Amino acid sequence: MNGRGPGPPPPEGIVLDTDGVLLDSAVVHAAAWKIAFDTCLDRLAPDSGTQPPFDADAEYRRLVDGRSRYDGAVAFLTARGLHLPPGEPHDAPGCGTVGAVAAHKERAFVDLLRTEGVTAFADVAPARTAPRAAGVPCAAVSASRHARTEGPLAVVLPGGRRVPSHPDRSAGSVCEGRFSRR
Repeated sequence: MNGRGPGPPPPEGIVLDTDGVLLDSAVVHAAAWKIAFDTCLDRLAPDSGTQPPFDADAEYRRLVDGRSRYDGAVAFLTARGLHLPPGEPHDAPGCGTVGAVAAHKERAFVDLLRTEGVTAFADVAPARTAPRAAGVPCAAVSASRHARTEGPLAVVLPGGRRVPSHPDRSAGSVCEGRFSRR
């Protein structure tokens, strides 16, 4: 990418995923899910005995990582044999509907962001600055509506703008349009 010597030309742009590529956000998401699910587990299955706590490693990766909050809540509850009414997208945090469990996770996540933050991986600085130094636009894509831009990124496309999560070709198309308008 430095333009020295023979080789392929530099890319026209680079798109990086924030979650798990630039930022170790999985730790915060898993902790937020644990708070939400563990709060609700015993309330949801009082007749079937105590439910084991949410496994913030194995169950997080298998059941909720890469899914929307709602779909993650459904997958986990279904795996545990628990069924709730769907609820509404704007349900208050709680344990009575899938929407309420998802809202509980959202509240826990925001609280953890505020109190603990998210750690950037050690190699983030060169990943963000090297392309820019070579004149290559660089964007970050996140499935999170909490994504914010800072530093030498051309654009951050937060999930709240309906950019699909977990690498999807349409995210590259959105970035291409943004890069061409620069």
